[in-house]
Amino acid sequence: MKGKTILVTGASAGIGAESVKQLAAMGAQLVLVGRNEAKCQKVASDVKRTTGNDAVHVLVADLSSMAAVRQLATTYKSRFDRLDVLLNNAGAMFLKYEESPDGIEQTLALNHLNYFLLTHELLDILTQTQGARVVNVASDAHRPGKIDLSDLQMRQTYSGWGQYCNSKLMNIMFTYAAARRLGGKGITINCLHPGFVASDFGDNNASGAIGKLFVGAWRFAKKLSAISVEKGAATQVYLASSPEVAGISGHYFSNRKAVKSSALSYDNVLGEALWSQTEALVGVEWA
Repeated sequence: MKGKTILVTGASAGIGAESVKQLAAMGAQLVLVGRNEAKCQKVASDVKRTTGNDAVHVLVADLSSMAAVRQLATTYKSRFDRLDVLLNNAGAMFLKYEESPDGIEQTLALNHLNYFLLTHELLDILTQTQGARVVNVASDAHRPGKIDLSDLQMRQTYSGWGQYCNSKLMNIMFTYAAARRLGGKGITINCLHPGFVASDFGDNNASGAIGKLFVGAWRFAKKLSAISVEKGAATQVYLASSPEVAGISGHYFSNRKAVKSSALSYDNVLGEALWSQTEALVGVEWA
């Protein structure tokens, strides 16, 4: 991976930080993105110390904000002249209905619109980089997910877990639809299930009685069956770096193997309708 540059979102903790560590150890130049600069800088310092790779940089952005996503892309392109891998890893689950700075339901804004818009804003530099890859972190939580085109933001009957599942389904449908558009442009795009990982994911919901109950049960479940962050990062690191997947695009991976996603995720008519609504929400039109 020497000579290659990788942008990793959600890099301040969990499988994002672990992916940075593993890819830096392979010799790549890493650009970490997160909301919390102090946490990102700590990860960067730790990675430099443990891998001996000093080519580790930090960019700060709240990826639930469309303006921040656009500014991130602009800043990146002003500082770097190539992008070999865009690793869309940032995401969260919100038990209570919240809105982004743009007035969009927060799970939809961060987990789906962010992937869509950031990829779009970086398409020019991805196209200029031979063999560029986009890797989207999804989840097997997509399997019960649904796409209600009349209420993508779940404003009628909000469910934190339900909307999280929906957003992960959107990640996969975005991947498949983007692969159809990127064919022949030299960019591959794939998505993955990292596994149920023993990270701090989901712990942001520890407020209120219901939130505390949820986080308590969530942490107990992780103690019983979660895998390590090292194992959780394995598939996205594989998709970012392995020559085995060079030229492979439009697939869903688990345990470093292409697997079938839910039947609904292959509904191209629904996928194209979701694409159109997403374009309208973020205010862009893909070529």
